[in-house]
Amino acid sequence: MKLYEPLKDLYKDEVRKLAHNLNLPKEITTRQVFPGPGLAIRIIGEITPKRVKIVRQAGKIIEEELKETKFWKNIWMSFAVLLSIKSVGIQGDERSYKYPIVVRIIESQDAMTANFSKISFSILERISTRITNEITEINRVVYDITNKPPATMEWE
Repeated sequence: MKLYEPLKDLYKDEVRKLAHNLNLPKEITTRQVFPGPGLAIRIIGEITPKRVKIVRQAGKIIEEELKETKFWKNIWMSFAVLLSIKSVGIQGDERSYKYPIVVRIIESQDAMTANFSKISFSILERISTRITNEITEINRVVYDITNKPPATMEWE
């Protein structure tokens, strides 16, 4: 058996252009890339099914909120990074000691360089509120405002 990979030498932006030229549906041609190593690359520290679930849930919230905005068409990637530390917070009438989530939203043309997206505070607030209300293991949300370079798109 021989493996045939006709797109293996194309960059992500070239694959998008090809999909557009083939008249594939817009939800395919504009969808965000999934990390080759999988969601584990977005988890700092120990990889467990529970921590993967947290990253998946937070990423879904980020994408749902952004799809409803004018910013969506310019976003190359948006995702959550789960940190290995915990932070103190207040939820309800009690102190909490839970994980923070980092939100990363970037714009790029070719993935060689990227800028953080200048999303409005009201959108970031909706994302933060939903994440801390809907994911019980999270009590803090921070926004990564680092460009590429010096950072990379992913954290790991």
